[in-house]
Amino acid sequence: MSFRFVHTADLHLDSPLRSLALRNSDLAELVGDATRQALTAIVDLCIDEQVDALIIAGDLYDGDQTSMKTARFLAGQMRRLQEASIRTFIIRGNHDALSRITQELILPPTVTVFGGRPHAVDLAHGDLALVIHGLSFAKPHAPESLLEKYRRPAPDTVNIGIMHTSLAGAPGHDLYAPCRASDLHGWGFDYWALGHVHVRAQHAGDRMVIMPGMPQGRDINEAGEKTVTLVTVNDDRSLTAEERATSVAQFERIPVDLTSATTWQEAAELIEQGIGLARDRTCSPHLVGRLRVTGATPLSWQLRRDRDLLLAETEQRAEGLGKTWIEKIEIATTAPVTAPVGGTTADPVLELGELMRSDIFTQHGVREAVRDLVKELRDDLPPEARGFSGDNETAFEALIDQLLTEVSEDMLARLKPDVSEIS
Repeated sequence: MSFRFVHTADLHLDSPLRSLALRNSDLAELVGDATRQALTAIVDLCIDEQVDALIIAGDLYDGDQTSMKTARFLAGQMRRLQEASIRTFIIRGNHDALSRITQELILPPTVTVFGGRPHAVDLAHGDLALVIHGLSFAKPHAPESLLEKYRRPAPDTVNIGIMHTSLAGAPGHDLYAPCRASDLHGWGFDYWALGHVHVRAQHAGDRMVIMPGMPQGRDINEAGEKTVTLVTVNDDRSLTAEERATSVAQFERIPVDLTSATTWQEAAELIEQGIGLARDRTCSPHLVGRLRVTGATPLSWQLRRDRDLLLAETEQRAEGLGKTWIEKIEIATTAPVTAPVGGTTADPVLELGELMRSDIFTQHGVREAVRDLVKELRDDLPPEARGFSGDNETAFEALIDQLLTEVSEDMLARLKPDVSEIS
C-alpha cells in the first residue's frame, strides 16, 4: 500500500499587501485573501487525492500577528483534514517564530507541530514503515546549519525530513539554517521536505530533495504559477513527485510593443491582444498583470501625459477578458526620432530632451540629489518594502538611471503640444 503526502511551505497567511500599486479595492481584497484561498485549495487537493499526510515546511504565518480570525480559519482547515483521516506535520520557520498564534493555537490531535528540539514520528502504513523527522525554528534567526541536530535515518524505513533552510543562499532571501543540497543527499533520508525559498527547485542527487516554492504569490516579484508537491512512496520504497497547481491569483509581467501604433485605438487594441495572450497562458483562476509598454511611437508623449486614461482603458479591456486585473502600467515608450537635414531638429521639445539626457542629467550634482531622495524614501519604508531599490549597488544605480530617464520623458510629455484628440 503506497503512502502519499502533499508537501508545501511558505504560505505566509494574511501577508500584508506588499505592492503600493494595489489601490484598486477589489484587487486588494483578492490579493489580500489569496493566501487563505491557497490553503483551502491545498486542503481540497489533499482530500480529493485521499493522501495520508500534509507536510508544511515552515512560514505558515507571516510574522507577529495576533488575528484570532486567522486562528479560527487555520483550525477549521486542520479539522477538515482530521475528518478525512489525514495527518498534518508542521515545522516553524523564521516568520512563525514571531507569531503569537503559533504558540497559543490549539489544533486537532492529528496535527503534529515540531518543537525547537529535533523529534521523529514513527508511522506504520501497511507494509511500509516511515519516520517523519522535524525541527522548528525556536527563534526568528538560525545563522548556523541545523542538519547535525537531526537524527540519522532509521534502517529499513522510509525517512522523511522537514527543514526550513535557505540552503547555500538564494537571491532575496536571508541566510537561514544554511547547508548544501549535497549534504542533505548524504544524510541518508529518502525525502527532504524543504521550505523558505519561494521558488520551486528539485535538487538532483541520490535522494529526493525538494523546495516546493510558495503556493501563492503576493506581488509581481513572486510572479508565475505556484504549486505544491504531491509525493508517492511506493511499496518498494521508491518515490515519485509531481507538481499540483494551487495559486488563486497569478502575477505576470506583460510586455507590449507599441512601435506599430500611431493612434490611441491601435495602442489599446495591441494592449488588449497582449493581455489576452497572457490570460490564455495563465492556469490560475485570476491573472494579475503588470503591463509594460515599449517601442518608438508618436503616441509616447500622449501615453505618458494621459497615463490615468490609459490605465482606465486597459482595466476596462482586461475586465472584459474575465478574472484579469492590471496591477500597474509601466510606460517605457520613446518618441520616434527622425534625423533632420543639416543635423538639427526644428522641434524644441526634442532638443530639450536631448539636452536633458546628454548634459543636465549627467551632472554629478543632479544625480546625487536624486540618489539622496531615493535613499531617504527607502530608509523611511519598513524593511519588507525596500526591495524596489535592488539587492546591490549596481541594481541601485540602475534604478537611478531608470528614474532619470522616466522623469525626462514625463516632463517632455507635458510640454509636447496636443496634436491629436483621444479617439
